[in-house]
Amino acid sequence: MWDDAFPSFLIGLREGLEAGLIVSILVATLVRAEARSRLPQVWTGVLAAIAVAMSFGAILTFTAASMPQTAQEAFGGTLSVIAVAFVTAMVFWMRRSARNLSSELKQKVTGALAMGSGMLVLTSFLAVGREGLETALFLWTTAQAAGESAGPLTGAAIGLVLAAGLCWGLYRRVLKINLTKFFTATGVVLIVIAAGVLGYGLRDLQEGGVLPGRTAYAVDLAGSIDAGSWYSTLVQGVFNLMPTMTWLQVVAYVGYLVVVVTLFVRGVRATAPKPKPEPAERPAAEAPAGPRPRTGRRPAWVIPAAVVAVPAVIAGLAVALGRPKPAGDQTVAVSETDCGKGFTAPAPGRQTFRMHNTGRQASEVYLVDPSTNAVYGEIEGLAPGTTRDLVATVAGGTYAWRCVPASGRAVTSKPVTVRGGGAAKPVTPVSEQDLAGPLKAYKAYVGHGLDTLVGQTGTLRRDIEGGHLDKARTDWLTAHRAYASLGAAYGTFEDFDKKIDGRADGLPGGEHDKDFTGFLRLEYGLWHGQSAKELTGPARQLDTDAAGLRKAFPSQDFDPGDLPLRAHEILENTLQFELTGDTDEGSGTNLATADANLTGTRELLTVLEPLLTSRSPRLLPTVDADIDRVRKLLDAAHDGDHWTPVEKLPAADRQRLDGATGQLLEDLAPVPDLLEIRKSA
Repeated sequence: MWDDAFPSFLIGLREGLEAGLIVSILVATLVRAEARSRLPQVWTGVLAAIAVAMSFGAILTFTAASMPQTAQEAFGGTLSVIAVAFVTAMVFWMRRSARNLSSELKQKVTGALAMGSGMLVLTSFLAVGREGLETALFLWTTAQAAGESAGPLTGAAIGLVLAAGLCWGLYRRVLKINLTKFFTATGVVLIVIAAGVLGYGLRDLQEGGVLPGRTAYAVDLAGSIDAGSWYSTLVQGVFNLMPTMTWLQVVAYVGYLVVVVTLFVRGVRATAPKPKPEPAERPAAEAPAGPRPRTGRRPAWVIPAAVVAVPAVIAGLAVALGRPKPAGDQTVAVSETDCGKGFTAPAPGRQTFRMHNTGRQASEVYLVDPSTNAVYGEIEGLAPGTTRDLVATVAGGTYAWRCVPASGRAVTSKPVTVRGGGAAKPVTPVSEQDLAGPLKAYKAYVGHGLDTLVGQTGTLRRDIEGGHLDKARTDWLTAHRAYASLGAAYGTFEDFDKKIDGRADGLPGGEHDKDFTGFLRLEYGLWHGQSAKELTGPARQLDTDAAGLRKAFPSQDFDPGDLPLRAHEILENTLQFELTGDTDEGSGTNLATADANLTGTRELLTVLEPLLTSRSPRLLPTVDADIDRVRKLLDAAHDGDHWTPVEKLPAADRQRLDGATGQLLEDLAPVPDLLEIRKSA
């Protein structure tokens, strides 16, 4: 958390000290002018500035939360760039103004005293308000970069409290700080932090589709740097430097640092003009007394309460009007005879529909474009009498509801037309015919692989029958990797998978149970000193089962809709079994199996590429980069035929491998939804 807290701590400390100095000077000026009765006006302006800043932060937070993901990325990226511009301007302004800040503010206060209470409130509001808005914007961007971490808010709070204490000490003349040196030193650090925020913002704009080059990586150290280590976390949290950065990020980061630091250092070295002597303070008798406070008109708390309440109310209205309608605003009925009752044209934007099944059958519900059948949102298995929310982004276009009961024909509602702009990205439906070509190609790949497998299990059998156990260990790994590359996940090969690659878990006799067969049975025997005689039976059984699978596979039932699931499920098995060492029976080659699983996943994605590219052009480049990253980590774990056992991997290497595989799984997660066969009748 503390690595995320430091940038916000520095912002809170610096901006808090700036605002606190301004307030201290305002208060000191009034006290010296014997105008203490006007202090509430200063505090009223300060309260108004704080309320506006907090309201601004609330609007940013809730407005972004109601946007689609890509819009959130674009919105956050834009504000990050704006925040960098503000912070850069603030750093240069404070470097120039630190020497003369006191005299300038005293002149403004003197003028405000002469013009009445309203001007004094306005002066303090404007003096503090700018700092507050800058703080809110920059803290929001750093919080976005930190995700769900509480670090940014914690750091900002500590910085503001420390700034308040420093200002009180300066006001009481307990502390002496060279403000010019302080703002110069913190300015350099802030410039470095702002460079990271700029890079993060540009990455968001790339993720949101505003800027190109999302997969054009200039730096990709994910395979050699442990993202979870303390030093990596510190660098990422403080400087927003990631192990993987695009060319745009790197060029912007370096260019910003070179230009801004050069200008800043030159400005510091330049000889500053001597400040003009401050005008002598007017004696108390000459200080403008101002209008007498009016009595009996209004309570003293009314104006401070109003200046706090008004920004809060305005922010609340902005959030309420900018957020999607609550689910109860539009309840849509679903049944096997009537679909979409209660559906009216919604406003553009992210909407929540309350779907209520009034029929007697469970039903699947889709929000579709009736002209193309493209799907904007869906609910599967809506049971009779139940209600569930469906969230979808709506833009200008035509929409209808399609209800598909468990038995019977699909029912489609009357279409409605939505007026307005915006962007809504539907999923183009996939039919069994669309998946027929990829399925045929994948089955051909598996069929060829099974031919190879049968030859390899025959070689392994002959090795063991001839007593060549050293050679058998090498040939065992070759055959096992060939089988793993065929994507045997979640019953792909029906009962044959349990015979060929089943585990001993759950068997009464464990590894010595008679029903423990296949590759893992031979692995246990080959690496636990069993004789060729003991292993001949299991080797022959494996060879027979492999041949049986090759013969049965062409006639096995393979649902086309299961094909997209395999891309994700193969690596789920890998993360659950291979990368934990759970299936190691002594050879220490789980990582070799994981590498073969990766090959099977890439083959699946190759046959699905035409369908995926047309529906999500950015998905495959991202996944390809993830696969390359995992493969590099696996390649580093073996030397020739020797693979490092999972339990002997250094902790940092294991964390990197688990993290890279988890990221790959996350990026593969949309594949089943993108290529799901949706019922239409």
